Amino acid sequence: MIIEVKVPSVGESVTSGVVSAWHKKSGEFVNEGEPLFALETDKVSTDIVAEKSGVLETKVPAGQEVKIGEVVAIIDDSKQGAKQEKEEQPQKAQPEEKKKKTGLQKKPDAVPASVDGGRPESTTQATTLSPGVRRIVEEEKLEPEKITGTGQGGRLTKADVLKAVENRGKAEPFEVAVGKAEEKSEPREVQPPREARFIRKKMSPLRRKIAQQLVMAQHTAAILTTFNECDMSTVQELRRSKQDEFTKNQGIKLGLMSFFVKAAVEALKAVPVVNGRIDGDDFIQNNFYDIGVAVGTERGLVVPIVRDADKKSFADLERDIADFAVRARDGKLKLEDLQGGTFTITNGGVYGSLFATPILNPPQSGILGMHKIMPRPVAVDGRVEVRPMMYLALSYDHRAIDGKEAVTFLIKVKECIEDPKKLPLDF
Repeated sequence: MIIEVKVPSVGESVTSGVVSAWHKKSGEFVNEGEPLFALETDKVSTDIVAEKSGVLETKVPAGQEVKIGEVVAIIDDSKQGAKQEKEEQPQKAQPEEKKKKTGLQKKPDAVPASVDGGRPESTTQATTLSPGVRRIVEEEKLEPEKITGTGQGGRLTKADVLKAVENRGKAEPFEVAVGKAEEKSEPREVQPPREARFIRKKMSPLRRKIAQQLVMAQHTAAILTTFNECDMSTVQELRRSKQDEFTKNQGIKLGLMSFFVKAAVEALKAVPVVNGRIDGDDFIQNNFYDIGVAVGTERGLVVPIVRDADKKSFADLERDIADFAVRARDGKLKLEDLQGGTFTITNGGVYGSLFATPILNPPQSGILGMHKIMPRPVAVDGRVEVRPMMYLALSYDHRAIDGKEAVTFLIKVKECIEDPKKLPLDF
């Protein structure tokens, strides 16, 4: 029986996507539940799995844009039996006379040594690649058999393939051994012709959506940014003193982001207008606190939402943020993870940013920007001391929020960070 593989619906507003990578090639046998291809839309990237076992026949190439409901492959489940028979056939004992004649009993076929029962290493690696690793290998056109795996049993990890991508652009050492040039059939690096000094390629749906959102925010809101700075000494000392106990009791490290989420919630309660949004001629005041936390990925910036942040403990916040970060980088976020936030926090400091003005995440009215912690000389009680300082930036929609309210909000965040006792500490 022939089963059509169609592009599934991944959200009401999503009408198309891109088959960014095939995890299985045409003609290969797939098992039910195995990932077939990665579908990238303007909101999420997700793996589509096989509904039945059988032989796959792809209909569209990787990189092609497809519509929701379009048939991109078929699976022939009638070939399942033939596949199983081929796998079982080598296991059947051959007649003794045939073994003696052919010499198979004492002279087995030579295969490269591997950690997987004598199968070739390249085959082992190809069949044990995780979806995230396989996606990078296919997108970057890597040869997994030439990469040394550091995972269990020599398996390739994401760090292995990312390192291979990084090292690929480095020049190969000059070879001076006699006869080396004759052995190489072609150079490893081929310089592009002069007319190919640039490459034109389509933007991914996610990148296009990000671009549209940023331009829309600039065109539809009166964005203004106010700045302040906060002394991180107390928070850093609190993390140092409580880290071991927190990690032991909660099974996760105490990070900085949970402090800023808690501080933002306290500031939103003190200045409720920052937690609202404009809808046409109306202003909608939100009385719940769903905080978006921006996560950078290889495909662009996404903002998963921490629901009811005011009701969650520090440990719950750290777990949610860590889970979002992993799923965002692996392309496992769901559409509902990205919808409905009331306020956003973005941390450019993890990339080394010292000072920047974040852009609003529509339709929200405010976004808090964190930056790099830098030791700087500051005046403390009439003396100059070197303290770990962080610049804070609040971008806001001036149509809904006045300057006084924005400054009050940012000062409240500063106070909560410099004196964490003002936060509902639960550790």
